[in-house]
Amino acid sequence: MTVLESFATLQSVVDADVKVVQIARDRRDTFKSALLTAPDVKVVWGSGSLARSTQLQPVHDVDLVVEFDQDEHPDWGEDGGSAEEAIERCHDLVNDLLSVSHGSRAQLVRLIRTADRNRAAKCFVDPPEQDNAFSVDVMPALRRPDGILIPFKKEERWSLADPEYLINEVARRQQDWSLFRPLVRVLKYWSRQHEDVTGTVKSLVMEVLALDCLSVSNNRPEALKNFFVNASTHSLRVEDPAELSGLIQPSLDVAGLRRSLEDAAADAVAALRAVASNDQPAATRHWQSVFGTAFPLVLPPGGAGETGPRPVRDSPQG
Repeated sequence: MTVLESFATLQSVVDADVKVVQIARDRRDTFKSALLTAPDVKVVWGSGSLARSTQLQPVHDVDLVVEFDQDEHPDWGEDGGSAEEAIERCHDLVNDLLSVSHGSRAQLVRLIRTADRNRAAKCFVDPPEQDNAFSVDVMPALRRPDGILIPFKKEERWSLADPEYLINEVARRQQDWSLFRPLVRVLKYWSRQHEDVTGTVKSLVMEVLALDCLSVSNNRPEALKNFFVNASTHSLRVEDPAELSGLIQPSLDVAGLRRSLEDAAADAVAALRAVASNDQPAATRHWQSVFGTAFPLVLPPGGAGETGPRPVRDSPQG
C-alpha cells in the first residue's frame, strides 16, 4: 500500500454508499413530484449537501425549497405571522399528499414537525426515535430577482437568501477539478474527528472554507496540505458566500478550529516531506494523526499485516 492508496481508502470510508444516496434522491424526487401538483406551488428544488453532492454518510436528511405563487399568497413575505403560515402550508401539503395514512400521491411520511422548526417543516420518513432517522426539510420560499425570500417563524420575518449560489459555485469548481467535491467531503469528515478541540463545526462552514482555501492540485495529499496551510491563517469569519446573511456560524469556536487547522497543517507538511524522503510509513503516520484510524498506515518492510479499513473502489456521489 502507498500513501495515495491510503487516501483512496479514506475516501471510500467518507463517501456515502451509492445505493443509500440513490434512495435519498428517490425520496426527494417523490416529494418534488407530489408537491408540484399543488395549485399554489410553482417550483420545487433540492438544496443542501445532497444537491451539491458534498454529503457524508449517513445520509439521513434532504432539504427541499418549495417556491409558492405570490399571487396566491399576497401577504407572504411581509413581517408578521405569514412566516409561520407558510411553514404550516408546507405541513398541510405534505400531510395531504404524502402521509403514510392517507397520502394522495404516495404513502411515505410518518410525522411532520413544525412546532420547533423556524424555517421548514421537518418530515420524517423513518420513525423519529430511530437513530439517523431519514427526514426531509420542506422550506417555503418566494422568488425574487436576486434570490428567494425564506421565512423565520420565531422572528416573524422573511429574509433574502440565495442557496443556488453555492450549488452553482460547487458545481463549477467540480467541473474545473474532479477532486473538489470528494475532498470537501474529506474535510467535513476531518472536522468531525476533531470536535473535542473545535466543538461542533457546521458542515457548511467547512464547505465554504474549502471554496476559499482548497485549490487545484495534482493529488489528494498536496491539495489537503495546501488547504490546511491556507486555512490555518484564514480569518475563519466564514460568511454566506452569496453575501446575504453574514456569518454562517456566529458561535464557532474560532480558536479551537484554528488550533486544529495548525496541527493538521504541521502534520501534512511533515507527511509530504516524508514522501519526498521515500518514507511512506512515516507519511501515513502523520496523515493518520490528521484523519484518525480510518486512514490506513503503510507499514515498514517486515512489519505486521496492514491495519485499517479494507480498500474499496471510490463510488460516484452525484
